[in-house]
Amino acid sequence: MGITKLLIANRGEIAIRIARTAADMGIETVVVHSIDDAAALHVRAGDAAIPLEGAGPAAYLDQQGIITAAKAAGADAIHPGYGFLSENADFAAAVAAVGLIFVGPKADAIARFGDKGQARALAEAAGVPIAAGLPAPVSEADALSFLQSMGAGGAIMLKAAAG
Repeated sequence: MGITKLLIANRGEIAIRIARTAADMGIETVVVHSIDDAAALHVRAGDAAIPLEGAGPAAYLDQQGIITAAKAAGADAIHPGYGFLSENADFAAAVAAVGLIFVGPKADAIARFGDKGQARALAEAAGVPIAAGLPAPVSEADALSFLQSMGAGGAIMLKAAAG
């Protein structure tokens, strides 16, 4: 089943880009906006606009409000853009649970790859070449020890475990 009407659950430039691409593909778009974004450019980028309850970024994080807006608009899919809800496995699952298409990875993939340790273990298990590293959260002493094991001129990168 293809997408005929897409709700864009984001704002600003990313929402504008999604709306333009959807229009090029012949897909009708509905944008959402917080109360304080009612006059924002992205609101005019879609074929229709629906206000969300609340102001600022919090409005764009209201999972149920966004799903309700999509259902009310007759959308068959939700595109989260990036940031906000794009990496939220619970949101992706909730969208699918009400029969809508989540434009992005499946909820289980988001959950697995949102945890850097799990993602690393999956890549290793699949035989994907990976850079030297430590498989779990580390202390400052662990990081220093690992850096010293790299030898002269070695460098390391520290990453958050989630997100």
